[in-house]
Amino acid sequence: MPRKSDFGLEGRRTSNFFSKSNYVKGLSVFNKIVYALNLIFVSLLLIACAVPYLSVDFLPFLSFLSLAVPVLVAINFLFFLYWAFQGKRQMLPSLFVLVFGYFVLGTFVKFNFSKQEFLKDDLKIMSYNIRSFNEFGWAERKEVFNAIRDLVEEEQPDIVCFQEVSIGMKKQFLDYPYHYLKKIPTGDKVHLGIFSKYPIVNAETLTFPNSINNGSYADIAYQGDTVRLYNVHMQSLGITPGTGVLRSRSSKFLYRKVVNAFKRQEQQAEMMARHRKASPYKTLLCGDFNNTQFSKEYHLLKGDMQDSFIEAGVGYGRTFNFLKIPLRIDFIMADSSFEVKAHKNYNFKYSDHYPVMASFRLKKW
Repeated sequence: MPRKSDFGLEGRRTSNFFSKSNYVKGLSVFNKIVYALNLIFVSLLLIACAVPYLSVDFLPFLSFLSLAVPVLVAINFLFFLYWAFQGKRQMLPSLFVLVFGYFVLGTFVKFNFSKQEFLKDDLKIMSYNIRSFNEFGWAERKEVFNAIRDLVEEEQPDIVCFQEVSIGMKKQFLDYPYHYLKKIPTGDKVHLGIFSKYPIVNAETLTFPNSINNGSYADIAYQGDTVRLYNVHMQSLGITPGTGVLRSRSSKFLYRKVVNAFKRQEQQAEMMARHRKASPYKTLLCGDFNNTQFSKEYHLLKGDMQDSFIEAGVGYGRTFNFLKIPLRIDFIMADSSFEVKAHKNYNFKYSDHYPVMASFRLKKW
């Protein structure tokens, strides 16, 4: 029989294995510094996992982490590899937070080995922030207007949702029989456009208070039913790279500006979520969220809807580059009445955003 002292010895060994002093014992000074940095980035990613569930009013600076999740994941993965190649258990904190983050936040990289095709009988929707067709000369390219029109004609989506539509955009821009283009003459509003091959039976602009951004919806007759499609352009952070704002303003000013934008995004998302839940129709939603899938805003807008990239996308899903960091801030979503059939990201640089397209099929109950 084992002696009582044996259990005591084993207990001390177990206790020592998990003790803080034993955990860093034997590490060089350099590795101790590396491990301290490692724990900081583990903590940041762990906190980022809570951001979608916290109001911006609660510690507003935490909202910045929603933009940094891909970077935090990459850094923690590098830390994990660093310790794993040395065979050290210091790899465990990063491994834990990576696995935990995957289940809480989901993934931003999709591996899809089944071939996704856009079939003729499915409903194809394209969403694209066109940045006013370069009306204000943000880029040297002069062929933006025709290039975007050519893309639409080549891809033949059934419905096109544009954000940041030029005030001079004509209904005849695309060869679509139905459209919703409401010009707002006051308030410096950024305009939206919806073009459809199917009849639009009703449409409305949803004005966001104290903002140049807004949303809209169109009720569309489709396959003997009515489908409501929301097209949204959420509050911009107002610090677009290349505009000089980052260089010309103090960090304190930029902080207040971005925090205020996060708060407006949350208010606008709550407004859209309430409107969508009251919809009597099957619902789709697309647009420029100006934030990532790791934000409170995305969490509110998505609700119980399906994200087409998560369901059928492949790769990274980049739709915007912020300070050379690729982000996914443009989305297409559908409620449970639809089956997501395909999703496509484009490497089509005729705006500061990249277009996305997805296809859907109505479920037969």
